[in-house]
Amino acid sequence: MTATKPPHAPEDRRQRKARQTRDALATAACDLILERGSAATTVEAIAERADVTRRTFSRHFAGKEDAALDFVRRDGDRINALLRARPADEPPLLAYRRAVRDWLADREDPAWHVRPRMRRLVALADSEPDLFAAYQRIRVDAQEESIRIVARRLGTDEARDVRPAAVVDAAAGVLIAALRLWARGADRDSGAADLAALVERAYDALTSEAAAATPDSTTEEREAP
Repeated sequence: MTATKPPHAPEDRRQRKARQTRDALATAACDLILERGSAATTVEAIAERADVTRRTFSRHFAGKEDAALDFVRRDGDRINALLRARPADEPPLLAYRRAVRDWLADREDPAWHVRPRMRRLVALADSEPDLFAAYQRIRVDAQEESIRIVARRLGTDEARDVRPAAVVDAAAGVLIAALRLWARGADRDSGAADLAALVERAYDALTSEAAAATPDSTTEEREAP
């Protein structure tokens, strides 16, 4: 049994305009931070580059870091939508892995990481404190939603059962580790064709190490005093 791609609700004219404005602000923030650095980039400069007012910026974003990293929020939302759409009988860790795979394989609406210069921005987010803090906040919000989705799949309460958080933190940690290795690659302006393969190797490493770390009850009994 396979999952279908989550359907997108049609946008009305106002929603489409709002999304276009948000995308323009996010692009301007990315461009300016990569050109000048985070400290030298102002909200006013971002608004001017996007040809909107400072007030319009504030309707969409809390700060320049949130604007520059809006692709992280969007991709987190997309992974969660794909996770919801996975078959109900699929184990949660496998469901998360396949949701990430489908996100990276989407050619109609490519993940932001595959776009030019995103690799450089991901690397910058790992080194500039304000960007790193915003990245962590956005990532945690996405993972909290993933935990709720996994808890519903398991029919359990995430506040009492450790399994949803354990699965999501492990699965998301693998993706973060792969992204960091990818972002530190030598050719930071290249596409992300290698990212999907790196993510798959990272998940293979997790499952292999998890299997190796499973206690062998026979061995434990033999070694017990």
